[in-house]
Amino acid sequence: MKEILDAIQSPDSTSADFANIKLPESYRAVTVHKDEAEMFAGVASRDKDPRKSLHLDQVPLPELGPGEALVAVMASSVNYNSVWTSIFEPVSTFGFLERYGRLSELTKRHDLPYHVIGSDLAGVVLRTGPGVNAWNPGDEVVAHCLSVELESSDGHNDTMLDPEQRIWGFETNFGGLAEIALVKSNQLMPKPKHLSWEEAAAPGLVNSTAYRQLVSRNGAGMKQGDNVLIWGASGGLGSYATQFALAGGANPICVVSSPEKADICRAMGAEAVIDRNAEGYKFWKDERTQDPREWKRFGSKIREFTGGEDIDIVFEHPGRETFGASVYVTRKGGTITTCASTSGYMHEYDNRYLWMSLKRIIGSHFANYREAWEANRLIAKGKIHPTLSKTYTLEETGQAAYDVHRNLHQGKVGVLALAPEEGLGVRDEELRAKHIDAINRFRNI
Repeated sequence: MKEILDAIQSPDSTSADFANIKLPESYRAVTVHKDEAEMFAGVASRDKDPRKSLHLDQVPLPELGPGEALVAVMASSVNYNSVWTSIFEPVSTFGFLERYGRLSELTKRHDLPYHVIGSDLAGVVLRTGPGVNAWNPGDEVVAHCLSVELESSDGHNDTMLDPEQRIWGFETNFGGLAEIALVKSNQLMPKPKHLSWEEAAAPGLVNSTAYRQLVSRNGAGMKQGDNVLIWGASGGLGSYATQFALAGGANPICVVSSPEKADICRAMGAEAVIDRNAEGYKFWKDERTQDPREWKRFGSKIREFTGGEDIDIVFEHPGRETFGASVYVTRKGGTITTCASTSGYMHEYDNRYLWMSLKRIIGSHFANYREAWEANRLIAKGKIHPTLSKTYTLEETGQAAYDVHRNLHQGKVGVLALAPEEGLGVRDEELRAKHIDAINRFRNI
């Protein structure tokens, strides 16, 4: 690993230098273990502790196949799917690996008694497999997490519809929370030159997800002037949705849970911010009964910020706790886009407010390669900025996942892999200086 790191840090290294580095037989990786999949049986979700289930193991280097690349990971980040993997909810990810392993001789590599997790990375290409022409050893890259086979016609209009669509590092093995990762070459994108490794690794999954859900015609198709309700507007997903709304001329109505998070939204440029805890909204009377009066009170608060207008687009991801309110406050003909259910998957809403008002619910899951590329391009141009608040070491990944699970974080949390310290990897100091305050916005809270 030292030879790899030395080559990455040397300004004189060439593609041939990287191609000639002898790769290690094994590398360090954050894993969950198949024989521990029942370790939290009977424990409430909130009390499941990722620090107990995530391990830092030395694992064998996987075989490189056609259309694939091995990447030296300088930094990664923790997403909510890393939390789900660590607490084995809603199901153990080993079921995903078993099914993928049955697809072909090559995919059998993924069906192992351990799962290397992580769906983000920033790093350097070490090797490419047969059929890879666009990328070479030494290329500085980030990776998006869409893994597809594209042998079915279903995925050729929108690769997210490929029947073999998977999320890398969650539904496949050899993810990014490791010193080396295995990816398909069509996951790779250029690393933004003005960002450090950990900053560049942070946006990937959430930035692409927010782009498709809010901006893309596959999602809400946001336009100028739209009133956009953004739940968790200072969080990993919501912080990018807030930036897209502002950059696209929309009017974000940011919902947060503390004054500190409200300040973050205002620092991003949002003017309409609702602290749901300060306002005391209780959308459920009990576990089985929602309170429409609270929906109405919430809608009235929104109209105070919009000059009496209702919501055009709801950026939904909390799920069960908020979904009834989201459907209610959306304007006639408006759109609710949903990409997750962090508070519960079984949504309940009053269908009268949907069908009689011609509203739409759109399911949105990650992003296709083009959407991910466009989202990354906006990062590279300094139009959208990383929301990195804190960085951990690879050894501390369990604590990082615990903090995300317990909502103790702001924005995104990064993880250093091969990078020995923060702040490395910046290639465009001039562009960085222009946007330094925005880059550090979430660090300075």
